[in-house]
Amino acid sequence: MPTALPEINYEPLVIAPTQGRPAPLSALQEEVMRLKKERKAVIIAHNYQIEPIQRVADFVGDSLGLSYEAAKTNAEAIAFCGVHFMAETAKIVNPGKIVLLPDLDAGCSLSDSCPAEKLAAYKAANPEVYVVAYINCSAAVKALSDVIVTSSNAVKIVERVPQEREILFVPDQNLGQWVTQKTGRKMRLWPGSCYIHVLFTTRAIEKIRLKYPDARVVAHPECTQVVRDFADEVCSTEKMVAYCKNNPAQTFIIATESGMLHRLHREVPDKTFIAGPTDKCACNDCRFMKMNTLEKLRDCLKNLQPRVELPPDVLQKARVPIERMLEWSR
Repeated sequence: MPTALPEINYEPLVIAPTQGRPAPLSALQEEVMRLKKERKAVIIAHNYQIEPIQRVADFVGDSLGLSYEAAKTNAEAIAFCGVHFMAETAKIVNPGKIVLLPDLDAGCSLSDSCPAEKLAAYKAANPEVYVVAYINCSAAVKALSDVIVTSSNAVKIVERVPQEREILFVPDQNLGQWVTQKTGRKMRLWPGSCYIHVLFTTRAIEKIRLKYPDARVVAHPECTQVVRDFADEVCSTEKMVAYCKNNPAQTFIIATESGMLHRLHREVPDKTFIAGPTDKCACNDCRFMKMNTLEKLRDCLKNLQPRVELPPDVLQKARVPIERMLEWSR
C-alpha cells in the first residue's frame, strides 16, 4: 500500500497580499536608524533575517548581492546582519573598514561541516583538485579555495573552470549535485549540508499543496534532490523574487528559510506566499540567522562592537577567489 501523507497538525504560515502603507517604524528601529547615521554605517541584511531588521537595512539580499554591496560601500562601518561567514566575507573585501556582527555566535551548520584543517589535509592528499567553494564557508576555507560561488552564480562559475581540472565542490553536496545536473560537469562533492534545507520533505509540501492546488513550489538548490525534483522552480533566493514577480500564479510555497517570505512580500505585495513546511512544523527558521535581534543591532552600532577580525594572511588569500567570483559572475 502507498505510504500515507503525514498528518499535519499545524496551520501553514501564510503571508497574504496587503494594501496601504507599512506600519511606522518602532522606537527601537528609529534608534537604529539614528545610530547608523551617527556612525556613518551601512546595514546589510540577508534575506533570512527577521522582518524588523530587514526594514531598517540599506540592502537586503542573497550572498552574491551582499558581496557586491560590501565591496563598493563608502561607509566607515558595516553592520552585517547575517551569520559569521557572511560578515567575514564583508571584511575580506573591506579589510580597512569596521565590520560588525550583532551576535558573533551566529554561525552556520553548513560552514561548520567543512573545517579548514580537513580541507587542507584533503588538498595535500589530492593536490590536483580545483576547489570550488560555496560562499557558505569560513574565511579559512575560502583561503584554501580557487574560486567562490553562490547559489545564484554557481552554474555560471563552474562552467568557467578549465575542463581539464577535476573539481572538488565544498561544502554543500546538495547544491553541488544540482550544479552537476545543470552543467553535466562531474565533481567530487564534500559531504556537507544545511540543516534547514534538508528538513523539507515532499510529503509535507504535498500535504500543504492539497490546500492550495494552484500554488507553485519554489525550492532552494540546497534542498535534497527529491524536493528539487518535486518543485516547479529551483533557484537562489534572489531569483525567487524575479520568478514570483513574473509567474502568473498568485500563490507560492517557498522551500527555504522562512525569512525569505518577508522579502517576497515586500517586493511582490499582491501575491500570497506560504512557508515551506517540514513534517513537524509550519515553517523553517534557522536558529543561527535568528540570533541577530534589533537590540543586538542597536548595541553593536552604539558600541562599534563586536567586530569581525581576520589574520592578514587569511584576508589576502581569501580575497583572491572572491575577486575571481565577482569578476566571473558579472
